[in-house]
Amino acid sequence: MNKSALELIGVSKLFQKDGESVLAVDAVGLTVKEGELVTFLGPSGCGKTTTLRMVAGFELPTSGRITIKGKDMTNVPVNKRGIGFMFQTYALFPHMSVYNNVAYGLKARGEKDREIKTKVREALRLVGLEKTEHRFPNQLSGGEQQRVALARVIVMEPSLLLMDEPLSNLDAKLRIHMRTEIRKIQQDLGITCLYVTHDQSEALTMADRIVIMNKGRIEQIGTPFEIYSNPQSVFVADFIGQANIIRLKITAVGSDTISVQIPQGGVFTARALRPERLKKQEAIYKVGAEASLIIRPEQIQLGPAPAKEDQFPAIVESAMFVGSHIEYFVKLPNDSVIKALVPYQTGMHIFSAGDDVELSFDVASAVFLPN
Repeated sequence: MNKSALELIGVSKLFQKDGESVLAVDAVGLTVKEGELVTFLGPSGCGKTTTLRMVAGFELPTSGRITIKGKDMTNVPVNKRGIGFMFQTYALFPHMSVYNNVAYGLKARGEKDREIKTKVREALRLVGLEKTEHRFPNQLSGGEQQRVALARVIVMEPSLLLMDEPLSNLDAKLRIHMRTEIRKIQQDLGITCLYVTHDQSEALTMADRIVIMNKGRIEQIGTPFEIYSNPQSVFVADFIGQANIIRLKITAVGSDTISVQIPQGGVFTARALRPERLKKQEAIYKVGAEASLIIRPEQIQLGPAPAKEDQFPAIVESAMFVGSHIEYFVKLPNDSVIKALVPYQTGMHIFSAGDDVELSFDVASAVFLPN
């Protein structure tokens, strides 16, 4: 039976701040498979970095257990965990060459010079810096320094690689390039990786699975596609991608769908999600109550008024041509303002501010969630 690479079992962390207890991480549970890249994503202060620091051993859990490859590591010192860690700052030694920066950990571990040379050169080859052995950090670009920091970690052959906002100091173009490079290296080596970020694009493009955190708790765990297309809460829908959230009154409840009253219109029916955290027998949708319709801007079509019975009447507030698409903001009769991204096609009609329009959605792409 294969052991999981990492398991967090009811891990919590309580801090004392100004004489009060603050629960930074609240009963987090997670199993990570060998070779998987799992991204922790959430707003500042949600507990993602504290969770990573507990896995690394820089912080000890107040309660719960952490196992790595089946071994309990909850109270094991940092240097005994076999973990590699990349920080926001690269922390390279400025007085050492690239070679010596990468070799530092191997020398401290007491490995032989011949083995060190082979491992360092292979690590530098992996990150595309074969010809920089004798250069110093101040002779490298930001992206090259980041690659050296990565080489210094992977040369130690850690069982687990932890990365905390490693691209935050790079410009936007270089960030996009480096996230592709890091993902490729991680997959080539088959190394298990936990990656903390607040950048949803990084999470969506790099991760096998995403862990969405909010106020110390896990809101949802899933593949990028699952998180994007089937959010388990309004928070997740709002945090990942761009989501329009329209609160509407329920008129009928089916087995896995609900119908709502369209403002100044007819009735709209779409699938209704049951968040996994709720009990199966719990009635979460009730006639007369409200539910939140989640619809992505790229899934909205605009047409001229008057609206049909299952479409939404609206007034265009603004229209902006941005090349590949038209970006609209439209107001519904209940004063909800939503965003629509309509692909540009030659000869298409572009609506102007003040125009009456009708909105239609692909029913398969629209979902309801409890408020």
